[in-house]
Amino acid sequence: MKKYKSHIITILLFAVVIFLYGFASERSAKKKMQKIDVVFENGENLFITYEMVNKLLIQNLENQENQSVESLLLNKLEMAVESNPMIQNAEVFYTLQGHLGAIITQKTPVLRVVNESESFYLDVFGKKMPLSGNYSSRVPIISNLDIKDAEGDLTLLANKIKNDPFLQKQIIGIKQKKGEIKQFELYTRVGGQTIVLGSMHNFEKKKSKLKAFYQDAIANHILEKYDTINLSFDNQIVCSKK
Repeated sequence: MKKYKSHIITILLFAVVIFLYGFASERSAKKKMQKIDVVFENGENLFITYEMVNKLLIQNLENQENQSVESLLLNKLEMAVESNPMIQNAEVFYTLQGHLGAIITQKTPVLRVVNESESFYLDVFGKKMPLSGNYSSRVPIISNLDIKDAEGDLTLLANKIKNDPFLQKQIIGIKQKKGEIKQFELYTRVGGQTIVLGSMHNFEKKKSKLKAFYQDAIANHILEKYDTINLSFDNQIVCSKK
């Protein structure tokens, strides 16, 4: 009798577990999306606003409004958000509380292109990125650029400038000379000089020479005397006076 009683208790406990699991699953399945939490991963200077991301998500949820949060097609939502040209990546998920969440990575501009017919940014990959009415990024400007000439050394140079605090503050413009090997000139914020960079060969060495020159010229109050700083020669800087 005790043996049967033990079996009966085990079966009852097993049934209770199944019931509770089923109840929780049903309750969870009936949850509706109550809130959208949007997080921007790379900064608060937003080229696209929280409201714009919310709108993208809500528009794509309209046909699924009667479905539970578990059945939302998250991949389709991510694709919809990533269709915005300001967004590099989107991760859409839901929480146990029934909230829909999105982690947004915006594209990062490194250069502004100003052509006769249009203006746009180049992102860190050398791809077109539209200007934003919400925020204007302080990046160097280049004029009359064919987008097919954007990738390669130009994008590499723009990223180098973006990632160096000194260059980011000082360089306001870039000129790219066409040729088999790309040659560059840089335009400065302080002093108004033209920096003849030449090619990207030995860029780090050229940057070190430039910083040493500025340090000396500023300390001796002679920076304003020069209009051109030529870094294209090996082991020396050639400057011309105004």
